[in-house]
Amino acid sequence: MTPITLDFSNMVAERLGGGGVEAERLGGDLADRFRSAHESVESARHSGEMGFFELPYDSVALRRALDLADRVEGRFENLVIIGIGGSALGARTLRDALLGPLWNERSNEERAGRPRMYILDNVDPGAVLDTLEHLDLRRTLFNVVSKSGSTAETMALYLVIEGLLIEELGADEVGKHFVFTTDAESGTLRSIAEAEGISSLPIPDNVGGRFSVLSPVGLFPAALVGVDAAALLAGAARADEYCRTPVLRENPAGLMATLLHTAHSEAGASIHVMMPYSERLRSFSFWFQQLWAESLGKAHDRSGNVVHTGPTPLPAVGVTDQHAQVQLFMEGPLDKVVVFLAVTGLGQRDVSIGTHRASVPSLAYLGDYSLGRLMDAERQATAEALRQGGRANMTFEIPHLDASTLGELFMLMFVATVYAGALYDVNPLDQPGVELGKELAYGLMGREGYDPPEQSDPDVRWRLERG
Repeated sequence: MTPITLDFSNMVAERLGGGGVEAERLGGDLADRFRSAHESVESARHSGEMGFFELPYDSVALRRALDLADRVEGRFENLVIIGIGGSALGARTLRDALLGPLWNERSNEERAGRPRMYILDNVDPGAVLDTLEHLDLRRTLFNVVSKSGSTAETMALYLVIEGLLIEELGADEVGKHFVFTTDAESGTLRSIAEAEGISSLPIPDNVGGRFSVLSPVGLFPAALVGVDAAALLAGAARADEYCRTPVLRENPAGLMATLLHTAHSEAGASIHVMMPYSERLRSFSFWFQQLWAESLGKAHDRSGNVVHTGPTPLPAVGVTDQHAQVQLFMEGPLDKVVVFLAVTGLGQRDVSIGTHRASVPSLAYLGDYSLGRLMDAERQATAEALRQGGRANMTFEIPHLDASTLGELFMLMFVATVYAGALYDVNPLDQPGVELGKELAYGLMGREGYDPPEQSDPDVRWRLERG
């Protein structure tokens, strides 16, 4: 199996004409800096703090997910994932990357009897109704994903759907339409599952939401819709293996983290663009956005000092954003690095353009090519245009898009993220900035033990509105 490779030549000063990183530093101070980051990550791995490293080898979790998928296979036309953040973004990425964004539009025969997959990760009532009114609840399985079992948005959606199912089916039948993916021992969902005999899968205690796609959070829905979950983990194990080296030039996750951190800390490139040239990886760019932002955007370093550091990840997709954001990337502030994802082997999924308009000079050059060749030419041209403009960029080359390479890509990004956390000297596993908003929302909703925020003066608000 050919691994994913990283072309970082457009990050090097010798090719950027003065910008970028001097090549000799990759064997000098940056290599030393990465070696220290690598040691920090390895120490956290061996302490059990970074549980995502263990996921590719968790045969028990894989077997549980596969067994539960086998038990419910054929009983449901629809699978709805109820979660938020990492509890939903990974499942959407799996569906779109491996089954295609239009999976739900295919007939039952085209899906080989596998269920459609929908994601509810927002409490916008219009969006919720748009989904639920479209489904036959009697033929729908709801996978509620919350490690704590108390996430307000997820639990609100669960209560709404449970109420609808009670009305539709009666209380005795409702539990058959739920699977809970939650903490192994504690929390509201765990208590309900055990009290009412609802099927459930455990999330490892040392795996946070944004690092959970290779746990039962992603494995169960993947298996149910026919994705090779074992291959997903095998690909992740492959990336884990080649990212264990402390040698910077031989570690693609280390190179990504080190080069992006250096571009930010030394050249002010605080915006890191994830730009796949694949419509099937559009969702991946949003999955990466949460991973990078929530892991690295922190007010304090590991010693408690106020730092307010972290890059801003920006999703984009080629070729669409060549006619949207690339103008900004080319001529806007020098504060961005673009990370391209290139699927180099399209296999049978390509379309010939055709020579039937060869007599039209402005179209004739297209006739001997395919859409895949055109897309890749535009990617290469965009990367080169950025380079000529002194704009740093790098490219991960993916030989083909299947469960194994997607698992490899997930693990690459996990490892790059924790290396970057070590380089920024922040904890990449927590998210304290999210907690205050949660607590204030609890207060507004009247949850016991939480105070509502101070309200603005209505007279002042009226004066501002009325003049």
